[in-house]
Amino acid sequence: MLLRRVVLALGASALVLTSVACTQEARPEPTPTPKPTTTSTPEKPRVVTFGAYGTAKEVDAMRSVVESFNASTTTRQVELVTWPDHETALREITAGKAPDVFLTSRIDLGQLIDAEALRPVSLLLDERGVDFGDRYARGAVDAFAYGDELQCMAYSVSPMVLYYNDAIIDFDRMERRGVTVPQRVDRWRFSEFAAAAEFASRRGNVRGVWIDPTLEGLAPFVQSAGGDVFDDDVQPTTTTFSEDDSREALSQALEVLRDPTLTPTPAQLRRSTPLELFKNGRLAMMAGHRNLVPELRATPGLSFDVTAMPAIDGQATVGDVSGLCISAESEVVGDAADFIAYAVSDAAVETVTRTGYIVPANTHVAASPAFLDERQQPEHAGVFNASIRYMEVPPFIEDRDRLLDVLTPLLEQLVTSPGTLDLEVALEEIDAASRTVLSPEEAQE
Repeated sequence: MLLRRVVLALGASALVLTSVACTQEARPEPTPTPKPTTTSTPEKPRVVTFGAYGTAKEVDAMRSVVESFNASTTTRQVELVTWPDHETALREITAGKAPDVFLTSRIDLGQLIDAEALRPVSLLLDERGVDFGDRYARGAVDAFAYGDELQCMAYSVSPMVLYYNDAIIDFDRMERRGVTVPQRVDRWRFSEFAAAAEFASRRGNVRGVWIDPTLEGLAPFVQSAGGDVFDDDVQPTTTTFSEDDSREALSQALEVLRDPTLTPTPAQLRRSTPLELFKNGRLAMMAGHRNLVPELRATPGLSFDVTAMPAIDGQATVGDVSGLCISAESEVVGDAADFIAYAVSDAAVETVTRTGYIVPANTHVAASPAFLDERQQPEHAGVFNASIRYMEVPPFIEDRDRLLDVLTPLLEQLVTSPGTLDLEVALEEIDAASRTVLSPEEAQE
């Protein structure tokens, strides 16, 4: 009886447990309360402003570089700011209106440092793997070094070379007539240069040569003979045209540059610029920089080439370097450095190089078909690259424009005035005038 009660009790308990279990299994799951949905707004890309100047084609090429960079990133975007010319750019930058990154000339470096407008780039670019060694022209990079820091990254180089019309300066015809011809097409001695000028001037209204009567135009001849244009490379106080080496170099150069039978007449220069005379086949030789190439290529019927500036003793030339800088006021320094590292890369530099206007500081591109394009003039484009090794960049001069204003009339008289020239007196006058700008206190004494 007791056993039966236990069994019945256990059976009742099991029935209760089974009922509870079934009841729990049958109960529906509670419907979860939906969480409020939130839509995340994508972060706006950081903006980097980039200031540049140049011809329309150069600016278009820069714009292509900017667009290519922007296509590679969603976190930052570069906006191109353009200036009509180099002078406007310098005024804006020194007035505190600099973009984050900007293109500048090496001759402006002193003013930019004085204005505290720059943030040095050496460490920033080193962190981004930019190779300052073999990948970029050493002289161009060094030109932007100041105070143990690289202030800007070298972008392009502009050595002065000698352009010549190779239909007028025909070496085969010169040789047949017994005229001295250059031993090397890409490098002429001064005597070979003089012979070419005389040969070209025999042809009717054609003149042999024009060299601008400026500090820049005369400097290669002075330096080639071992002379100096200024007394100091860092803080010049005077020009040194009247010193022995400089005077002897100019005496030799002016035998050609002052010869009215070899140079354009005053009447020709009143009607046309030297560049127009060269394009029209009325001038055989002229000094200039790489930025002339696109215009000369576009001149119908013009056949031209380039050679190094004539050597009196050794090779020498002058020129400038363009660089990419970061503003001291930039709030996106890392992004600005990333853009410069991209802009000096092979692919980006090639884009601008193909316009024909620049000699790239990037040595890989400078040695590539993008620059040494044998299908286009000039045939010996490598002259530009070779001339960088002999190129001197002018020293920092705070009031450079005023110096040029003071000296240019005297230099024009030195080169173009008719009649007999007292060279020693003329050169002493030029040096004395330079001191009124470079060292006015000494000049007064």
